Amino acid sequence: MATQHDIALTRALAELPGPLPSSGVIHVAIPHTSRFTIVGNHLAQHAELSLVAIGIGVHIQSLPTGTEVGIKALASRFTEGETRIAAALRELEAHGYLSRTRVRLANGRLVTRTVFCNQPGAALRGGKVVTPVPLVAPAPVPAPLVAPAPVLVVAAPAPTPPPSPSPEPTPVPEESHPPVRVPSRTAPKAARRPLPRPLELTPELRQTASAILAGLRSHAKELVLSEDDVEALVPGVAAWLERDAHPDTIRHALTTELPQPPKHPAKIVKHRLTVLLPPPLPGAQELAPVRRTLVIPLQNCEGCDRAFRATAPGHCRGCRNEPTATAA
Repeated sequence: MATQHDIALTRALAELPGPLPSSGVIHVAIPHTSRFTIVGNHLAQHAELSLVAIGIGVHIQSLPTGTEVGIKALASRFTEGETRIAAALRELEAHGYLSRTRVRLANGRLVTRTVFCNQPGAALRGGKVVTPVPLVAPAPVPAPLVAPAPVLVVAAPAPTPPPSPSPEPTPVPEESHPPVRVPSRTAPKAARRPLPRPLELTPELRQTASAILAGLRSHAKELVLSEDDVEALVPGVAAWLERDAHPDTIRHALTTELPQPPKHPAKIVKHRLTVLLPPPLPGAQELAPVRRTLVIPLQNCEGCDRAFRATAPGHCRGCRNEPTATAA
């Protein structure tokens, strides 16, 4: 089969008038009789669309009306992922080939209506709209007794004048088809916390903080800080010292369980000084004992069985005053 195909192609090329081009493509055009789609060069040779967008546009144009062309439907058909397909659909939408709008059906359900226009510029100029014909297979025709040999039509590369530049398609206004916003896959990063600073950076705090930062390489050889790094990180260590943190505690927090290898020692120290900052020590007011209110329990009177508050059982005030009132 491959040999016959090569012989027929060689014979067709030999019949071309004039010399063949030394490089470039040579078209062998065989007329289609069924299952074909007419695609304009404004789409197939678009200068601003990517190859993925052109391919998806040609594929959508070849599908019959009612076929699902969503991102997930196209991703299940092609090897490109959903991200590349979504970007290609946005390109087609930006150049007017594709329109996606949200409409409400009679039953109240919201659906996405996708419309593909094969000539966006002609649609804006009031071109005639042709109803798409469903792609159906032609009726079987009985084969003749003798099958005719296939005719191979070869497009001759005759010299033609350079074509005039075709007008660029006029973009469709955004009001007619609002773009579909694809949510970002990554959440926005939270703002970084600033390096802590003491209430007052005294000379004593500055000297002790500088000594701690400069001596970190003695405890972890990876933490080699420059003079500029030490000067920038001094306020963070001073904030720890102001909160009564011991120098050994600061060294342990900055040198234990370091990532291997540490690419940016100054950033690691700054992050730990900010995130692991201890709270200030509580003062005398925070450590004061909590005052509790004494609650006197209820008792039942032994004389009249009434309830009254007292620390021990006995008689209520009325029963205790009753003999005095009788004597009077």
